[in-house]
Amino acid sequence: MESLSDKHAAFFLVVAESITPEVESLDAGGRARMTAIVDTTLQDRDAATRAQFGTFLGVIRMAPMIRYGRSFDRLDSTRRTAVLRWFENCPISLLRKGFWGLKVLVFMGYYGQQARWSEIGYAPDFDGRSGVRHA
Repeated sequence: MESLSDKHAAFFLVVAESITPEVESLDAGGRARMTAIVDTTLQDRDAATRAQFGTFLGVIRMAPMIRYGRSFDRLDSTRRTAVLRWFENCPISLLRKGFWGLKVLVFMGYYGQQARWSEIGYAPDFDGRSGVRHA
């Protein structure tokens, strides 16, 4: 991976499981595809944005230390959900926006996999002209 370090990719998957519980059922290939989709998306961003994403993951990892005395990845699922809900509705707009950006990347990584398309009823037509009638 070019944009996500192995450490960030592993933690991203921990957070992703709390946002989209179905991520937990992915096999190693599904997890690799998910992080590859996110990594490819981040490659299209400038270096500063990629660095901000890594920093934001670090904030999510360490913020629970203040309230629970443990990092995010050492919390039970109820507390993880509480932490993420706080970020989702955070009065600090920068943190709230960061969370929503993270959530978009989680959804993109999970639902962007072709194997997941049938779960959401997505059936793309790759022949974009098939519906065009010629008069």
